[in-house]
Amino acid sequence: MRERINNQIRAKELRLLDNEGQNLGILSIKDALELAQNKGLDLIEVSPNANPPIAKIMDFGKYQYELSKKLKKSKASSKPTETKSIQIKIATGDHDLELKAKNASKWLKEGHRIKVELFLVGRTKYMNEKFLKERLDRILHLITENYKVADSYKRNPKGLFITIEKAK
Repeated sequence: MRERINNQIRAKELRLLDNEGQNLGILSIKDALELAQNKGLDLIEVSPNANPPIAKIMDFGKYQYELSKKLKKSKASSKPTETKSIQIKIATGDHDLELKAKNASKWLKEGHRIKVELFLVGRTKYMNEKFLKERLDRILHLITENYKVADSYKRNPKGLFITIEKAK
């Protein structure tokens, strides 16, 4: 019973910071509200889970503006990774492979994942697995950026593919 009463008392007190961020100590909610009204500012609870909760005296409009700015900045800095796809066939020429590898290197540098597909038609679907992997490896050897294999060689109805991503 005594612990419950102490928790209720703590909930009526809070640690107060002024608009410059300086600690004003632990005050009752009533005193904190009076102090905020005297300065013509708002009392904002910044950290409700702290013990005691932390509140700050500042302009609420300014507080909302700063929160939205932080949110925009975090969204701008985080780029979504996309899975780019490159398709080759068994008889794709060396020059075409070099161009595709150049694009793959550029995409890896940007942080995207790349799915390299060996497109198989007709009888080529039934060729030796080792031979098909060697054909797929031709383009992987031409990629200049450091990469790691995210998904190893797998078969799908269209052929064979491998997924790579930038090495950390």
